Amino acid sequence: MTTQQTEFEAKAAESGNAATERFRESGKTASLAVPKERVSLLANEVLGAVYETIRKHKVTYDEFNALKSWLISVGEDGEWPLFLDVWVEHVVEEVSTEDREGNKGTIEGPYYVPGSPKFESPATLPMRDGEGGTPLLFQGQVRAVDGTALSGAHVEIWHADDNGFYSQFAPGLPEWNLRGTVVADAEGNFALNTVQPAPYQIPTDGACGKLIAAAGWHAWRPAHLHLKVSAPGYQLLTAQLYFEGDQHLSDDIASAVKPELVLSPAPSVDGTGNEVTYDFVLDAERG
Repeated sequence: MTTQQTEFEAKAAESGNAATERFRESGKTASLAVPKERVSLLANEVLGAVYETIRKHKVTYDEFNALKSWLISVGEDGEWPLFLDVWVEHVVEEVSTEDREGNKGTIEGPYYVPGSPKFESPATLPMRDGEGGTPLLFQGQVRAVDGTALSGAHVEIWHADDNGFYSQFAPGLPEWNLRGTVVADAEGNFALNTVQPAPYQIPTDGACGKLIAAAGWHAWRPAHLHLKVSAPGYQLLTAQLYFEGDQHLSDDIASAVKPELVLSPAPSVDGTGNEVTYDFVLDAERG
């Protein structure tokens, strides 16, 4: 008889391969027609930076072979999405959105799954009976830069549970646990009930964990909510929102925290948990 795995038995390779498959299924690979001149420019500059590092620090063959072995294991563990999202994506996001007037965003991360259940506001995210964590009422308004309320805007949210695990990336969790898309009302207002997530370590038993251990780094991310906020005619906003007082706000392994993204929840009126209001301001699509 086969025993059902629990979220606590999740392995880095399982999570990594799931993230890899999600990326392949996302359709993002369909837009990889980068001009040859751009590929040549970027590849030469990246390789040039590698050559400079090798010469500057007199890299040995032992170090080179350790790198080669590690790069192979990143692929074998399916951890390229994790590696790129943790250590590279925050800079790509920064330059891609530097001209926006509305809300600051941040990285998507490797654990996004499209097609989450849709709910009219106010809503409660799917969760297990007795879901761990402090209940959280998260509410606000979606509007344009000029102040126009965006009727029917979508607030897509996903986050880890109170143990730091994501549904569809750890065994034993219901498929859409703590994932959903909330539709704002006619005035752009939304309200959703969920639980506050916990800080967590990125997987450490795979290739990324080996890098962290070899470099003497920590693997922690502060607790956060992931969001994608959208409305027709406006640029998609991808964000993470963090919680005041988290000890890893200043040393997030993914370097994704921005001051504008830190929430300050207050005790709810009925005393059952916390609540917080946070508005989203979207930029119009570029012509």
